[in-house]
Amino acid sequence: MTGELAKLPDIDPSLLQVVKTDSPKDVPHPSNLVFGHTFTDHMLTVPWQMLEGWGAPKIQPFNSLSLPPSATVFHYAHCLFEGLKAYRDTNGKVTLFRPDMNMKRMNRTAERVAMPTFNSDAMVELLKQLVRLDKHWIPNQPGYSLYIRPTMIGTQAALGIAPPKEVLLFVICSPVGPYYPQGFKPVALYGTTEYVRAAPGGIGAYKLGANYAAGVAAQKAAAEKGYVQNLWLHGPDHHITEVGTMNAFVVFKKPDGTIELVTPPLDGMILPGVTRDSVLTLAQEHAAGLIKIPELTNKLVVSERPVTMGEVKEAAEKGNLVEFFGTGTAAVISPVDRIGYLGKDVQIPTGPDGMGPVSRPLWKYLTGIQTGTIAHPWAVEV
Repeated sequence: MTGELAKLPDIDPSLLQVVKTDSPKDVPHPSNLVFGHTFTDHMLTVPWQMLEGWGAPKIQPFNSLSLPPSATVFHYAHCLFEGLKAYRDTNGKVTLFRPDMNMKRMNRTAERVAMPTFNSDAMVELLKQLVRLDKHWIPNQPGYSLYIRPTMIGTQAALGIAPPKEVLLFVICSPVGPYYPQGFKPVALYGTTEYVRAAPGGIGAYKLGANYAAGVAAQKAAAEKGYVQNLWLHGPDHHITEVGTMNAFVVFKKPDGTIELVTPPLDGMILPGVTRDSVLTLAQEHAAGLIKIPELTNKLVVSERPVTMGEVKEAAEKGNLVEFFGTGTAAVISPVDRIGYLGKDVQIPTGPDGMGPVSRPLWKYLTGIQTGTIAHPWAVEV
């Protein structure tokens, strides 16, 4: 009556309904796990309607979704998601790694495609509740974790390009093993110039399903040429953007003996990865003398700046290229040993264990935080 917009309900953990499965599945042996193929007993769902806001959250048995064929997710790509992990330490304590960052990014992505946002702290609390219920699915072995996949889709049963009036936010969990179970194996990349992953003003900086579907053809083309993954190059100068679905890092040796760790800046085309931010933050704190990362050089300079494939090629030819690696939730750090570029391979140095002198200590320190051997506020107890 006053003309003011009523504030619709946000996600409220106090309204959570929990319906436990009456037929729990057998937890598979860790050695039989394939990434993303096994799922826990329960899932979380939170519905949203334009006139009612967020409904009551519900933890229920893992099951199929029932959607009409006219649901907007099937026609206009109203689909976004996140990926984070829960870890169990040697004392049995379960933690989430930086869940606040994932929820912040999920809200940014939702805004980009005119889908509803939510209270991040409330969603983190619901994630904790779900993980508490299914924490026995986290394998009690080093290197294993529980991969958590929050997803938001448009469910309105109507054709027409507009913000969906109905949405479903759901979360599923999958126990996963180490990305490199037999030790680090550097990957070969194909410098992709035939396809474009993202452009200024586009959706490259957002975790949308549409971003990933468009990259499959490029990855397939790279595989046909004998490479594991593609390296996305942008513009006539072939600026490095991302490594497949990971953020890219390059390490150079400067004339004065300093080591420069470089990653492209967040220019609107690059996804702001949580692992990217973690690696950058740890490296910057080490360089500033705020923390001491064992085995990492003290002559470290950390840069967020544009870097081209031409600069990488020249550094390799002159012996000034130290290493090249990708970062992401699944692998944490993925080393690279060669890049196919304009018909020739650029060889990338790697150590005996497959990693380099900068990525190795950063990986050890970061995974120490994740697994609880190094105390850090990034590890949020469940």
